[in-house]
Amino acid sequence: MPFTGNYSDLSNNDGYQFEFRCERCGNGFRSGFQRDMAATGQKIVQGLGRLVGYGAMYRVTSAADRFLDRSTNSEAKDRALAKAVAEVSPHFRQCRGCGDWVCDDGCWNDQVGQCVRCSPNQAHELAQLQADARRDQMRDGLRNVDLIGGIDLGQQSSTRCPSCGTHAAGGRFCTACGSSLAQQVPCRGCSHGNPIGAIYCQQCGQSLT
Repeated sequence: MPFTGNYSDLSNNDGYQFEFRCERCGNGFRSGFQRDMAATGQKIVQGLGRLVGYGAMYRVTSAADRFLDRSTNSEAKDRALAKAVAEVSPHFRQCRGCGDWVCDDGCWNDQVGQCVRCSPNQAHELAQLQADARRDQMRDGLRNVDLIGGIDLGQQSSTRCPSCGTHAAGGRFCTACGSSLAQQVPCRGCSHGNPIGAIYCQQCGQSLT
């Protein structure tokens, strides 16, 4: 029987239902719910037994339980499973290359007669290769583009403005308050770099204000 390895049993006390999954993408297809008439009849008999009481009716319900339990064993489920397989089989194809059962929506190459894992779709494969090539070409092209012009690579980078705390998007000055984003204040006398907030130069003692 097809789909023996890629389905889930969703059956309950009222009947049978199964979900079959594509072995490539995992998409699932559920069969229609098949009500178990024997289980329905069993519930009716059990309900009558509770209404009438025990005694003779108890013996009837016990006999019905034994009879109906046999009728809802594996044979009934096998029939329900076979019916579910026939219902969902139009959504699946079996690949003769790898043996997997795949959905015919996106995982089946109808031109070749195999799944797209064994025989990728030409248009999809070309589109992916083109995207990879564009990415490689952009990476190569960027190596020759100056992206750091005007940036002082020796200056410690700041992610926030030291004055107002706003996130820094780059550049030399804060876009929120206009303060310098430099992590050091150069001395006008000796050009020594001093920490933000220093009043006098560490090197020569000149006022930084």
